[in-house]
Amino acid sequence: MAGELKHLFSPIRINKLNLKNRAVMPPMATSYCNADSTVSDRLVAYQERRAKGGVGLIITEVCAIDLKGKGFHRELGVYNDDFIPGLKKIPQAVHKYGAKSALQLHHAGRETMKAVIGADPEAPSAIPNPIFNQPCAAMSLERVQQLVQAYADAAGRAKEAGFDAVEVHAAHGYLPGQFLSPFSNQREDAYGGSDENRARFFIEILHAIRKKVGPDFCLLVRVSASEEVKGGYGLPFMEWLAPRLVSAGADAIHVSVGVISSPGLVTVSSADMDQGFNLHRARAIKRIVRVPVIGVGRINDPRFADQAIARGDADLISFGRQHLTDPDFLKKAERGDFEDIKFCLACNNGCIERLAIEMKSVTCTINPECGLEYKGPAKKTEKPKRIFIAGAGPAGLESALVASERGHKVTVFEREKEAGGQLRSASRPPHKELYWTWVNWMMRSLQKLEVEINLGKELTEKMIASAKPDLVVLASGAQPTTPETPGIDGPNVKDARDVLLGKVEIKSPAVVLGAGYVGMETADFLIERGIKVTVVEMKTYMPVPRLTAHGYWLNYRVEKSAAVLLGAVVKRIVPNAVIYEKDGKEGRIEPVELVVTALGAASEKGMASALQKLQIPFYVVGDAKQPRRLLEAVHEAFELADKF
Repeated sequence: MAGELKHLFSPIRINKLNLKNRAVMPPMATSYCNADSTVSDRLVAYQERRAKGGVGLIITEVCAIDLKGKGFHRELGVYNDDFIPGLKKIPQAVHKYGAKSALQLHHAGRETMKAVIGADPEAPSAIPNPIFNQPCAAMSLERVQQLVQAYADAAGRAKEAGFDAVEVHAAHGYLPGQFLSPFSNQREDAYGGSDENRARFFIEILHAIRKKVGPDFCLLVRVSASEEVKGGYGLPFMEWLAPRLVSAGADAIHVSVGVISSPGLVTVSSADMDQGFNLHRARAIKRIVRVPVIGVGRINDPRFADQAIARGDADLISFGRQHLTDPDFLKKAERGDFEDIKFCLACNNGCIERLAIEMKSVTCTINPECGLEYKGPAKKTEKPKRIFIAGAGPAGLESALVASERGHKVTVFEREKEAGGQLRSASRPPHKELYWTWVNWMMRSLQKLEVEINLGKELTEKMIASAKPDLVVLASGAQPTTPETPGIDGPNVKDARDVLLGKVEIKSPAVVLGAGYVGMETADFLIERGIKVTVVEMKTYMPVPRLTAHGYWLNYRVEKSAAVLLGAVVKRIVPNAVIYEKDGKEGRIEPVELVVTALGAASEKGMASALQKLQIPFYVVGDAKQPRRLLEAVHEAFELADKF
């Protein structure tokens, strides 16, 4: 089947480096290293697992070339020789499976915090990042030269540690990119002002590295082809710069997009952006350079990647978050088992947001094994149990999967005629379709394991009393809640989930009560179908945060096409109108043909008391425990395996 993806699975040479295929795992920060920035067993096992999956080149996560260049606490270091013994473990592990390993050289510049580096960040100019608003200091000419040498020394250490290449991270607004951009560089010396001056720091870094490592060692650069931010540079500047980077020693150009401040977080795009949305920029760079170009941009499907290479968009394709979700997706694609691939949802909850917002190490929403590879494979049970699972939503499906894989006899009961739980409706709004691919993947996986799944059959106390299972998992989910507002039980008032599932005839104009994710995504769903929408929210601010990629685009679409009332409390619903109070004054929305409630949910665990009475052990997981995200449902269910 590899012949069907002959472009992706063909070898390629970069300088003297031979890669077995065109698939790249790009750098993704994990926070897996030790507290002292040295390589941990956890990080090595994670990298080795991805190499085992068949990728041609793995570029490590960011690795600080200077102590003041760290972007977060547990960032890898390469700023002195003491790091070399630990760093050696990465290429040694990756090489076992025929993959090559590159170390990414990184300095955050102003994209860090004093709490991380113990001092004000350094930057081309004393202009704080508008997101962090952390004061920073302009670098002296002496400091500029020190860092040029620090990049070169770091590259030398990488070569000594056995890496096959290094990549200079100049994308996403990090230090070399800060020098390139008028958005962050307002110097008036030899490193600011003109295009040539702003490029000088980056060019000098490449010359210094090449001098340090010699002509045959592979040197990659990662750039943002366009910063996509007001005051930043655009694609024409990178088209001018790219040939100069090659002349300075770059063997390949890794073409990304955006900076941390870019609207919609295009650097870590959600499913609101099309797969391969950035490839046209890679193609533009490829037209003007004679070295390989690596394309990236929310690409999760090997078939799409193969077509992109065939079209000439890029010579290699980076699959980032897809490697977190399914380390074996390339092997599956090579043998033609595309239905067996678990596709990344681009939700960012387990990776980007977990690291940047929650300050935790990276995982994957639908692959809870990500980051736990160092623990080794789960062991089969020596005492198989008969386990009943109430509910075939995310928590129930994951519970069934891990229990069955460990050798237990599992039976699933679901009162609805379709599995998926809350994802049945949550996968219906625009750009949420990927969630349903995961449900289908789970169902196929359970069928292969011969798990008995009873759809349209609710687990009852009588059934449990008769069958006497060894254990019950309550994954019964949650049900919508509604306040005791006059008129809320009227014939034109419907729950958001029923609207999304097509159980309701949608009419215009409509009012959506609640601006959380369910309400906003339902509004998005209605807008896409031409419905005039008003969203009413009692909070005085939008509950869906704009600082996440999906949150930004969801707010953007809804606010562009619908009226949004914040700080408005619904007092009553009458035929054809919604009456609310805002700022102490009564308001009225009319005419209204449809009122949609999206006002929260309450856990459903009514079976708990029956199980206690029957003295049958049980666990409560997912929304049945407390309504939360998909990540919590899946990971709670996965962790149950140790208790079975």
